[in-house]
Amino acid sequence: MTTTTTAGAAQALSTTNRIGLGIFGLLGLLDAVSLLTGPDTEVPGETGPPMGILVLDTVLGVLTVVTVVWAWRTANRSAIRLTAGARILSVVTALPAFFVDVPAGVKVLVAAFVVVTAVALVMMLTPARRASRVTD
Repeated sequence: MTTTTTAGAAQALSTTNRIGLGIFGLLGLLDAVSLLTGPDTEVPGETGPPMGILVLDTVLGVLTVVTVVWAWRTANRSAIRLTAGARILSVVTALPAFFVDVPAGVKVLVAAFVVVTAVALVMMLTPARRASRVTD
């Protein structure tokens, strides 16, 4: 008797996968409110990210939260991949901070954001370990 699984079939998520999803859920919530903060135009000489980037980050944040909930509840690999794609795009929109004249604190925050995203991505995409039978 053989069993087959279909692509994207739900398998149980490991604790590592759930921690990665949780981190991405928090990052998604932070991105989802980025449009509400808006660029800081009250301080002369200070400009924030362009409005288009704020809108894109808000959309990516909402998409992340929705796909995290979907992946958490169903363990669907497609939802996990969509979450990963949204977070990768979000990181790409933050990278220009390294190449423009912004305060060092902003660059440190962006660097931390990139590292946390990379670690959570690995945690979320790591396949669950399967028990193997040891025969001696």
